[in-house]
Amino acid sequence: MPSIFHIASAEAWAAAQAAGEYRGDTLATEGFIHCSRAEQVAAVANAYYAGHVHLALVRIDRARVTSEVRDEPSDGDVFPHIYGPLNLDAVMEVMPFVPGADGRFVGPTAG
Repeated sequence: MPSIFHIASAEAWAAAQAAGEYRGDTLATEGFIHCSRAEQVAAVANAYYAGHVHLALVRIDRARVTSEVRDEPSDGDVFPHIYGPLNLDAVMEVMPFVPGADGRFVGPTAG
């Protein structure tokens, strides 16, 4: 099963390390954590995170997420959403996520 990705502030990700789980900034308000497939990351980042710095791109093993993961339509596409906290042992990699010199983000390769 392919990885899913989540864009987090570096500060929120550091807090998750201390808390032992990640709740993001939308779990309490929307009921889920927004995620993307590899091919969706750049478009999401450029639409919602332009001008942001100090971001982390979290690569998640979907099969290891203990909360329910649903693929749901949003903005004309289908995105994975995590309905509960993200258990940290489902995280495969955390990468600094910074825009290029032109200010635009580039997504990860599929995997």
